[in-house]
Amino acid sequence: MRATVIHGPNDIRIEEVPDAAIRHPTDAVVRVVNACICGSDLWAYRGVAARVAGQRIGHEFLGVVEDIGSEVRGLRRGDLVVAPFVWSDGTCDFCREGLQTSCPHGGFWGEVGSDGGQGEAVRVPFADGTLVRLPKEAASDEKLLPGLLALSDVMSTGHHAAVSAGVRPGATVAVVGDGAVGLCGVLAAHRLGAGRIIALGRHRARTDIARTFGATDVVAERGEAAVEAIKELTGGQGAHAVLEAVGTEESMRTAISITRDGGAVGYVGVPHGGSAGVDIGQMFGRNVSLRGGVAPARAYIPELLQDVLSGAIDPGPVFDRTVDLDGVPEGYRAMDDRSALKVRIAF
Repeated sequence: MRATVIHGPNDIRIEEVPDAAIRHPTDAVVRVVNACICGSDLWAYRGVAARVAGQRIGHEFLGVVEDIGSEVRGLRRGDLVVAPFVWSDGTCDFCREGLQTSCPHGGFWGEVGSDGGQGEAVRVPFADGTLVRLPKEAASDEKLLPGLLALSDVMSTGHHAAVSAGVRPGATVAVVGDGAVGLCGVLAAHRLGAGRIIALGRHRARTDIARTFGATDVVAERGEAAVEAIKELTGGQGAHAVLEAVGTEESMRTAISITRDGGAVGYVGVPHGGSAGVDIGQMFGRNVSLRGGVAPARAYIPELLQDVLSGAIDPGPVFDRTVDLDGVPEGYRAMDDRSALKVRIAF
């Protein structure tokens, strides 16, 4: 089979790799229908996050179950499924509590020794605990597929930021970051009933999507200028809930600074710079809370799936380019130079 591998900075290749196959009785093999490139994949592409030469890459996909192990009970061959970006056993204490990202038997697609999502097929460990079944007819619905694919990571992660920040009906929300996760955070805040949603971003094509997702205001400034702009929009108080979807020192500093006293930051941007930007003294004096981390997408997908299927939400517009498998290297280049927001891979 063919799949995407990374050999070093700016070196993404499509190569022949061993076929995905059942190794354990709880496994399934999924033939990939759609996958995509994530903003977090770019950290490896840019050489910021270390990878072993020849390592698989990609962690968002949906597809059709081709084979199942002898102990798989909840799936059948031919089922259309979506995979969260972390596999999990579904039975441990953390999984039962809805924190599948802490499953002691779990892992991330593309880890050394595991299949990545950007390939023709994927071996899925603990298939019953990991995969979520989709309507079979969705496999041929080009309008619906992008929204379903977004559930594997970006929509679930945006929702995690909103939940962690305590978004509630009528609240004022600010979203730091205009990537796919930040835009899905806008959509999640709108879904949860926020009264005002301020999107921080300077790319017109992206802030236009933010407005269609429910943003009422857009702030293009950064740093201290952004803080002043938010304060002016909110009568000097800041936002009740702030969604941080970047992961840098500047973005975290901005997020904390624009949070209203007694409010909260929901952080989901993969951290780059450790705890830099987190001023505990500032947070303590203003009673600002900080919650978030890796989104337990498996816990959120069933709830969000119903709204995607009903048409209540559609995160699909975050995908602004579609390529085939051979087009993946160019897809990385496009996302890296910001000529594409998020690239979908259709097989």
